[in-house]
Amino acid sequence: MSKIRKKFTKEERLEIVKQSFEPDHQVADLADRYGISANTLSRWRREFREEHGLQAQGQGIKIMSDEERKIASLERQLREMQLERDILKKAIGIFSKADKKSTNS
Repeated sequence: MSKIRKKFTKEERLEIVKQSFEPDHQVADLADRYGISANTLSRWRREFREEHGLQAQGQGIKIMSDEERKIASLERQLREMQLERDILKKAIGIFSKADKKSTNS
């Protein structure tokens, strides 16, 4: 037998979604309390964020100022240059070992 689904009004959905954004509530717990699946509640949350132009937190999306973007770019370039330097140091070490072997013969 199939389970009878409860239909929620827009106001009820909105109240459940608002509760789910509170830090002391878990999505799975609220879904169990209201008899819906966690996927359904997640979809309602996503729709709410899209309707209100909100970004999900913890998604790795960070709004940076121009200075922060410049610093991040310079740090990325620094890491690349350090990697290149380390590769060149290893190459010099390899080639200098080869030169020493050929002169000892």
